[in-house]
Amino acid sequence: MPKKISVLMVCMGNICRSPTAHGVLRSLLREQGLHELVEVDSAGTHGYHVGDPPDLRSQSAARARGVELSDLRARAVHAEDFHRFDYVLAMDESNYQHLSALCPPERRDRLRLLLDFAPATPQREVPDPYYGGSHGFEHVLDLVEAAARGLLQQVRRDLEARD
Repeated sequence: MPKKISVLMVCMGNICRSPTAHGVLRSLLREQGLHELVEVDSAGTHGYHVGDPPDLRSQSAARARGVELSDLRARAVHAEDFHRFDYVLAMDESNYQHLSALCPPERRDRLRLLLDFAPATPQREVPDPYYGGSHGFEHVLDLVEAAARGLLQQVRRDLEARD
């Protein structure tokens, strides 16, 4: 069996945006029968919530769309993640810059914004819903779902190229 394609979703605390993206992509991969070929994880650029489950509002909004997040736990991103993951996807420019400072030069091609995979979406950043109302969590899901569908297309191309 070929090496799995690996994807790391990254936001600041790893309790709202990145676990939502992790859960959405994981769900899509299961639906498409690709979950055995693609590893998905999430992490935060800051270790504020290490070991904590996703924010209950993120869990609730995702669950309403059939995506389960309750098994996920926050962790901090590590320098070795750039060697382990094929895609390291930041939710916004601030986290992208933080990751860029950690990323070895020979691994820069792995680092991107998640919304690069949703070119029809006018936004380039997934906004942090933490201090807002429930609408913010729904908006995050809309953006993440669009990007996950685009990322899934790229992953399919990557898998075909490995055959």
